[in-house]
Amino acid sequence: MIDHLGIQVRDLATSAAFYDTVLAPLGGRRLLDYPEAIGFGTTEPDFWVSPATDEGPGRENHVAFTAPDRAAVQAFHDAAVAAGAQVLHAPRTWPEYHPHYFGAFVRDPDGNNVEAVCHLPG
Repeated sequence: MIDHLGIQVRDLATSAAFYDTVLAPLGGRRLLDYPEAIGFGTTEPDFWVSPATDEGPGRENHVAFTAPDRAAVQAFHDAAVAAGAQVLHAPRTWPEYHPHYFGAFVRDPDGNNVEAVCHLPG
């Protein structure tokens, strides 16, 4: 349903380095690197970060990336912790979403809620 998603960040280099680190365990990588935006994805850029266009207060966004398995969710979490991210929720099953929902939630450098999720049984 979603073709691509873009978020604005305060420091493009810092956010790019964060997403380089946390998306790698999910098979994601930097695919396009422009001065005004950086595109990440597995085969095509479908997640973009670009510099904020004003100094106004930011709004928290929630972005959930698909993980191929539960080990990738754990690796995402470990990479985020190593990158200094605040952990919102360590990897675990979320039965209130559905019986196999396994996710981890962290904050990116701009305070956004970033998740890796696997929908497959453990």
